[in-house]
Amino acid sequence: MKVAVIGPGSMGLLFGSRLSACADVCLVGRGKEHVRELNENGITVKRGEEEHLYKVRAVTTGEEKEAADLVILFTKAYITRDALAANRGLIGKDTVLLTLQNGAGHEDILREFADEDHILIGTTNQGSYRENTHTIVNSGLGETMIGRVAASDKENSDAAKRTEEIAELFEKAGFPCKVSNNIRFTVWNKLMINASSSVLSGVLAKPQGFVCENANAWAICCDLIREICEAAEGEGCHFDYEEQTERIRKHLEAVPGGYTSIYSDLQNGRKTEADYISGAVVRAARKQGRRAHTHEVILNLVHAMEA
Repeated sequence: MKVAVIGPGSMGLLFGSRLSACADVCLVGRGKEHVRELNENGITVKRGEEEHLYKVRAVTTGEEKEAADLVILFTKAYITRDALAANRGLIGKDTVLLTLQNGAGHEDILREFADEDHILIGTTNQGSYRENTHTIVNSGLGETMIGRVAASDKENSDAAKRTEEIAELFEKAGFPCKVSNNIRFTVWNKLMINASSSVLSGVLAKPQGFVCENANAWAICCDLIREICEAAEGEGCHFDYEEQTERIRKHLEAVPGGYTSIYSDLQNGRKTEADYISGAVVRAARKQGRRAHTHEVILNLVHAMEA
């Protein structure tokens, strides 16, 4: 299988390197210097005491003209459209587009480049961070879930077979992977934490534990959770509010000193992915004829801090 991974950040390097052991993989990046370093040095993946070197072909955006069987997106959410437009040569009539990006709503952009039978969305609990431009540490070994945007009643359809083949490829590469028949629920389940406590801790510039330790912060977090539950319900995904508040409280208590990607982005003056995290809740509520007021405030605060 010919696989293109767009976005050679820590997660793109993790998936690209491990998949290269059982597929024809190319990494696609915007930075010419980064691409040169990857081609010269390969990718070193560390896990505990183990260390593996992978030689993976890297190309700059727009350089690869041959269509891939699978294109995996690991770019920042806000550059998805530009990344796909600049790499149209990778997308043929049979190419499957898979997003494992943070947040929700990415399929709306992917539909501009492929029909629904060739679009997969998913989440991954794998963890990775970079030591340098070509060395990463695989910090988490969680499960990856993928599923089709266009659900079909025919389990033996071509789209279903392609999805199973991709899941099998991930498994072969060492990524535990399941195909979900309700992938939207999985995406909203992950969004539940990211769009509540994670973004709030970033706005407050505090570690995650502060959100459940401080009464005022926790009150805001509970409002965010409630609005996510309401928006998800409108999307056909039922969540019990009490169960979710308890789940998120336990999560925060387990990682009291942890910092989120939005916290890191805001502290380092980078644009965040809040439009696809908090913004996904805001858009879903508006589509349903309501407003997610607390999420709107949080989103405005994030954009104010970005500026």
